[in-house]
Amino acid sequence: MTGFTIASFNVKNLIGADKEYYEFQTYTPEEYAWKEAWLAEQLLSMDADIVGFQEIFEDEALRAVIAEADARGTALNAATIPDKSKGYHKKAIFRKLGYTPYTDAALAFAPNAADSGQPGKRRPGVAVLSRFGFVGEPQVIQDLDQPLEIPFQPLRGMDPDMETGHFRLRRLSRPILKVRVPVGDQVITVFNCHLKSKLGEFITPPGADYAPEEDLTRYDPLGRAMGSLRAAVRRMAEAWVLRRAIVAEIDAGRPVMVLGDFNDGEHAVSSEIISGELPFRNYAWMLRHDATDYNDRYSKEDAARITAAVNRVRLHSAEKLFVRKSLRDMVYTAAFGGTYESIDQIFMSRHFHPDNEDRVGEMAYFSVFNDHLTDGSHPEAPYNKLASDHGQIMAHMQIND
Repeated sequence: MTGFTIASFNVKNLIGADKEYYEFQTYTPEEYAWKEAWLAEQLLSMDADIVGFQEIFEDEALRAVIAEADARGTALNAATIPDKSKGYHKKAIFRKLGYTPYTDAALAFAPNAADSGQPGKRRPGVAVLSRFGFVGEPQVIQDLDQPLEIPFQPLRGMDPDMETGHFRLRRLSRPILKVRVPVGDQVITVFNCHLKSKLGEFITPPGADYAPEEDLTRYDPLGRAMGSLRAAVRRMAEAWVLRRAIVAEIDAGRPVMVLGDFNDGEHAVSSEIISGELPFRNYAWMLRHDATDYNDRYSKEDAARITAAVNRVRLHSAEKLFVRKSLRDMVYTAAFGGTYESIDQIFMSRHFHPDNEDRVGEMAYFSVFNDHLTDGSHPEAPYNKLASDHGQIMAHMQIND
């Protein structure tokens, strides 16, 4: 079997020193040096073969982090890994302790299409680092060739010809990066995403400097709630665009892994759109979609076909597979105001599910790097500006040869 690790890493606003990314937000040279060192140390600790990064404003800063991780890892190897002149150099422990530099790794960066480079109004992109390289060219999904139209139908009892509105999505808030990675005898399609955040989306009137809802001295609860609604609708629409790309890959017979910052928990609607439906235990009790009488229900054969169709394109949470396997009951990647939750995910197609007899591989272990997280009420919370406000997650995979 061929082993590999795949990780998701939200770095929190990676950009060089003295560059204003959001309004009035920059890193001093000292702050940037601290952040680069912390990110490099975290990357060294993970030592992952494939890493999906979020909140990357420029690839130069990311390359500097990778180079620093390699420098530290090389120095650590020299100090801790015995050379062949030592009779004990073949001990298995040294294979675990050794760090593999990213010298020959491939890096794909997807800048945000909305990033004009204007100081204070920057927009982050995503990146994927792969020690195995890529098959073909990486693909970026952000500006849609055809806008996504989401129509709504009249509710029961209303005039069927009544206009009920629709939502149109032309551009994702951040790019989705799609790469194909060769591992062992397989080529795995990897999607790295960073969906719309829960921060409210408010509309600035023409000629105004800011949206009225942003003035907290005149707190508008309904306006703030409407901003949250807009953000949620946009996030779910982006999730559907990702889901469409996932299904296309599965339909082509390709194993799929999806990782990134979903900005929602596993059971949120947006996450369930990405992963697909959970099949019912039995469809035979349900009335058929074209039922003409009380007993017109799906047959056992229909139920089996429906279940197979749902499972074929369903994704599975690495976190939940780990919880089931390890009997642990808590994993978190974000903390704020005393609330701990997992909003960073690694999903995988049934090609990696342990219950699938035709699997091409499976997950052996799942790691979470979250010791640096605070819940926003601790004195250490400002430290998160320079570190990350997300925990990192990593799946340890095995591919059948």
